[in-house]
Amino acid sequence: MEISTSGDVSVASKGVKKSKIGTIAAASSIGTIIEWYDFLIYGMAAALVFNKLFFPNVSPVIGTLAALGTYAVGFFARPLGGAIFGHFGDRVGRKSMLLLTMFIMGIGTVLIGCLPTYEHIGIWAPVLLIILRFIQGVGLGGEWGGAALMVLEHAPKHRRGFYGSLVQVGFPLGLVLATGVFAIVSKLPEADFLSWGWRIPFLLSIVLVVVGYVIRSKVEESPIFLQMKAKNELSKQPVLDAILKNPRAFLTAIGLKISEVSWVYILTVFIVVHATNNLQLPKSLILDGILYAALVEVITIPLFGLLSDKVGRRPMYIWGALFTVALAFPLFTLLETKDSAIIIGVMIVALSLGHGFMFAPEATYFPELFGANVRYSGATLGFQVAAAVGGGLSPIIATGLMAYFGGTTGVSIMLILLAAVTLVAAIAARETRHESL
Repeated sequence: MEISTSGDVSVASKGVKKSKIGTIAAASSIGTIIEWYDFLIYGMAAALVFNKLFFPNVSPVIGTLAALGTYAVGFFARPLGGAIFGHFGDRVGRKSMLLLTMFIMGIGTVLIGCLPTYEHIGIWAPVLLIILRFIQGVGLGGEWGGAALMVLEHAPKHRRGFYGSLVQVGFPLGLVLATGVFAIVSKLPEADFLSWGWRIPFLLSIVLVVVGYVIRSKVEESPIFLQMKAKNELSKQPVLDAILKNPRAFLTAIGLKISEVSWVYILTVFIVVHATNNLQLPKSLILDGILYAALVEVITIPLFGLLSDKVGRRPMYIWGALFTVALAFPLFTLLETKDSAIIIGVMIVALSLGHGFMFAPEATYFPELFGANVRYSGATLGFQVAAAVGGGLSPIIATGLMAYFGGTTGVSIMLILLAAVTLVAAIAARETRHESL
């Protein structure tokens, strides 16, 4: 049973001027950039320094796994954040949750930058690191759904895919910021980088959060939410209704997300570890590859969002999953050439096509699968549950497979199996681009 509201989005948002939806999309995107920046700098720090600073008394492999384990904590906190803020987003409003999640995320990030290391406070260092990572995850878990809905529920029907993709641009732009800042501080002498340089990306977050908070505070509440509230059509238990009364939509969202999120964190976390530790490539080369790939994806994501308005949402996932299958083995073979141009080129192609095809329509497709009064909860939980499993575990599983098999064959097979799950979900999913919100 799909829970829905009366009326059409075109009625609720009729008269929304192009300049107004542009402002709303910009505000949501800017906030999302900041949220992803905060979340992604942790992944890079986990790959580059946390094993040395917070887990120094174990072997390099165990230290790396432990650092990636703290990284995964943020992913497992995301469904909790999705449930909490999804509930209040569907009950209280989209806008207030956007502001609150940004504040929570910023506090967690800045405090990580101030955290003493194992050398100074012993076991309390990794314990506090895990707590702050958990706070980060809760904040991000609730943020994405609010940003997506604020844009989607203001957007004209025939351009929902395009405007929704502007929210998704926050990821590559956040990745550009995170990678760029880490690329700069990693050029410091090793001792300075390990002593204080790694803290700079975390401390800079406070400036970004203040800017994002001011911009988002000026955005108007979703017209669809206001319409539901006026008609007393709000769900009393949106999280339960989203799952129990919309099981197909909920499971479909998880299946669609699982390949994309695993793929991108293999590219941006596991490959950083693999390239620097196993292939002995310089940190600067792999960070440059990620940086250039993210810059290209800033362009391709809106193009793919626009394409989803033309051909539909389902084909984008089918194409992305098939591409992932095709590149799963060549990806690592090309990295092993150690040729700078080849490595940067494969990173660009892998991120834009393996990730971008599926990521671009997500902020539109996932909310479209649910009725308006459970949309925040349903879309967010589907997104975040898959992110917890695929994004949180894939770098750890890949590292374990690498150690067990002595190569990347197991990692490639894992990526193919996850792509198969997404392919099945896409084939089984319904098309939504012509549906009313």
